[in-house]
Amino acid sequence: MTVAAEDPLDLLAGYATEPGRYDEAVTGAGLPRRPSLGALTAVGRRPVDELAAAVNADAARDGVCFHSVDGDQAFVIDPVPRVIGAGEWAPLEVGLAQRVHALNAFVADVYGPRRIVEAGVVPARVVDSAEYHEPGMHGLRPPGDIWIGLAGLDLVRDESGRFLVLEDNVRTPSGFAYACAARRALVPHLELAPADAPRPLDGLAGMLAAALRAAAPGGGDPHAVVLTDGDQNAAYWEHEWAAGALRVPLVEPGRLELRDLRLRLDGEPVDVVYRRTNADRLDTPVGELLLGPLRAGTLGVVNSFGTGVADDKLTHAYVEDMVRFYLGEEPLLASVETFDLGRPEILERALDVFDELVIKPRGGYGGIGIVIAPHAEPSDVDAARAAVRAHPTEFVAQRMVLLSSHPTVVDGRVAPRHVDLRPFVFLTSDNDVHVLPGGLTRVAFDEGALVVNSSQNGGAKDTWVLP
Repeated sequence: MTVAAEDPLDLLAGYATEPGRYDEAVTGAGLPRRPSLGALTAVGRRPVDELAAAVNADAARDGVCFHSVDGDQAFVIDPVPRVIGAGEWAPLEVGLAQRVHALNAFVADVYGPRRIVEAGVVPARVVDSAEYHEPGMHGLRPPGDIWIGLAGLDLVRDESGRFLVLEDNVRTPSGFAYACAARRALVPHLELAPADAPRPLDGLAGMLAAALRAAAPGGGDPHAVVLTDGDQNAAYWEHEWAAGALRVPLVEPGRLELRDLRLRLDGEPVDVVYRRTNADRLDTPVGELLLGPLRAGTLGVVNSFGTGVADDKLTHAYVEDMVRFYLGEEPLLASVETFDLGRPEILERALDVFDELVIKPRGGYGGIGIVIAPHAEPSDVDAARAAVRAHPTEFVAQRMVLLSSHPTVVDGRVAPRHVDLRPFVFLTSDNDVHVLPGGLTRVAFDEGALVVNSSQNGGAKDTWVLP
């Protein structure tokens, strides 16, 4: 058993920040950053291994987990929260809203006049070759022109502490309920002064409900459902949470029927579907079920089919250009530099610095198939280089970002581990945008690991935004 710390410096005894990396809670001099001081003090009042056990026991009692065919997998919460000060959060929140506005405008344009392609800002091949581009959605205009009701963007920090967008997730982003679960499990175990307490997450259900209302035809109080694959979906616990928070039915596709171009549940018309199935394509039974009422204007879907054209890994190279094109503004939130390898001059530039890049299959997910060249075996880098030369359009390359670190409980002490952040952005009526304070911080528990997915020994941290 570890001994409780008397102050944050005791908790951080022996904690060494990594040279060249930004640490979220500790300065290079080994001192707590001011926003994190209250949280570190509270965490240090009891042995951190006991705190971690208590927090995760509470989450387990609440049934928080990931589902799989091999059985349920625990949702592991590290008890040292990530803290973002109010002054730092305010511009980040504005930048997130700006980016989602532009992404929504891009999807609407792709399935409408394609002005951005005609202007030469985004090459046609980027759109037409995107895995989730849906020609069947052309000409469709959803209520309020809202294609992306909910976005979950993956942010990282560079060595200077600047937030950058690593990926844009706008098909079926998950994690918001897990963010609430981390909060519910952690905060009751801490003694916090009011000034150190995080902004509440109580508004989440209202944000989600507002996004569904905005996406529904006719306004008013729509009949909504949460559409799920069932308990074989990894995030099924979140599906159940969302349905309960919204007070609407959780249904599988077999319970819905199509009659007179209206989607119905037990004979009653459904106005809007919060789609959480993994069926992201129109050429699936779910897509075929929903397309008719979508085209007829009798149904809204969050998020709509075809939105994946905006979170394609290659599209990411052009999001800052979208902000300028659609909004006439300079981007407030930068992307991690992404190379369009289908452009010969960019391919050659990427090959010149290949050993410094991260290579990703264009259609990959969950960290599968990624080659982090600076950390990979030379033979793996050579194989990746050959594959890129042979089929450049099947890959994207990004500048490697030295992910920030955060004090994390490892073997009864705190040690630096790498983190990212997934904030959640809700697009509602009249293009209003609501951003959940903080979001979900994901952490890699293995020393030096840069992939934070739960499937690769990752976990989560409660993310606090201070008042």
